[in-house]
Amino acid sequence: MSDANNFSRDFIAFACDRGVLRFGEFKTKADRLSPYFFNVGLFNDGVALGRLADFYAQAIVSAGIEFDMLFGPAYKGIPLAAATAMALAARGSNLPFAFNRKEAKDHGEGGSLIGAPLAGRVLIVDDVISAGTSVRESVEIIRSAGAIPAGVLIAIDRQERGTGTQSAVQEVEQSLGLPVVAVARLTDVIDYLAGQPSLEQNLVAVQRYRETYGVV
Repeated sequence: MSDANNFSRDFIAFACDRGVLRFGEFKTKADRLSPYFFNVGLFNDGVALGRLADFYAQAIVSAGIEFDMLFGPAYKGIPLAAATAMALAARGSNLPFAFNRKEAKDHGEGGSLIGAPLAGRVLIVDDVISAGTSVRESVEIIRSAGAIPAGVLIAIDRQERGTGTQSAVQEVEQSLGLPVVAVARLTDVIDYLAGQPSLEQNLVAVQRYRETYGVV
């Protein structure tokens, strides 16, 4: 088993243990009944966020994407970018990070950006890509500052069709020309379930969902 598969599997196990990845019946924004639900907001203490950030760092180092700084789109991307910057620094790569406000501030330092000035190649850090709206807004912010979007880092790729034949991740990659790196994908979840007696009862439902809505 490769290192990539190892950290993806470890991440899924951690997400299940923390109740971040749950199985059952959940309605998605696309009005589909999904047999699983992933909520990165439940990594909500110091230990959990630190481990999540280390998985993010492993994924981006493994992917080999070159970048000069991190950007976290409001709101979930803010702690993710900050924590990932800390995890990368612990690995010997001390990089700046920035994030945005939803609404510009008209006093104090003003503006809608906080942190390091956007410059060079900027990696966008977020939880998932649903419709790709957050990524597109981030790309606009980065380019308007004269910087270059370098890619997108997310926790999980649902590998699920959007409104067309492609997944949200594929649409971002093709329309924006950016690589998207995920710590784990739905196929990794399926592989993990197959070897877990306590969770294996969910395997058929997840496989069926992927057959119905999945993309390669």
